[in-house]
Amino acid sequence: MAGTRLLEVSGLHAWYGESHVLHGVDFHVDEGEVVTLLGRNGAGRTSTLRAIMGLTGARKGSVRVRGTEAIALSTHRVARLGIGYCPEERGIFSSLSAEENLLLPPTLAPGGMSLDQIYTMFPNLKERAASQGTRLSGGEQQMLAVARILRTGARLLLLDEISEGLAPVIVHKLAEMVLALRREGYTIVMVEQNFRFAAPLADRFLVMEHGQVIQQFSQAELPARLERLHEYLGV
Repeated sequence: MAGTRLLEVSGLHAWYGESHVLHGVDFHVDEGEVVTLLGRNGAGRTSTLRAIMGLTGARKGSVRVRGTEAIALSTHRVARLGIGYCPEERGIFSSLSAEENLLLPPTLAPGGMSLDQIYTMFPNLKERAASQGTRLSGGEQQMLAVARILRTGARLLLLDEISEGLAPVIVHKLAEMVLALRREGYTIVMVEQNFRFAAPLADRFLVMEHGQVIQQFSQAELPARLERLHEYLGV
């Protein structure tokens, strides 16, 4: 799988109303890679994921998924190219049980995880299967939000700040999940503010500023880039 271009973003511009938030974003992701978007708040990282999915206002440029141009597609058609998006706000249906939330999404492609596979990866969700969404802890809600897209058969996962505000023990479990998905051949694009969480997980890092990718480097190059990264990220 290595080297097979799965996602290619070229000259991507996006707006929220009259606010121009992306200014020509360029990057690619190969099949099986884990890529992390780094940057300060407001750099355009979340807007990049949203623009890929068609969830911003106007957008122009190119978003190609396995060679298919998606820039003009509606959001549900983008998803059917095999993309699962886990937004920062999680989107758990509070009136449904954890298991009902899991069963809700449509099938996007064959090969989605079964409930048994989900419960093996997330034992907490099996214990809380009958609990309403409102009764789940923040960490359990985050696990549920990620697990829900794994049910769909999507193989390209866009994960937005999945570690934010969670206890260290939950963050550790989410890191184990990312590594397990990587071993299974999933392709992952993560937006993360928690650099300590993201650093050991990604194959490549993209640094964003003012709605553009200004640097990119590999895991092997990370030690040499740390000092400069601290300047960019303020960490």
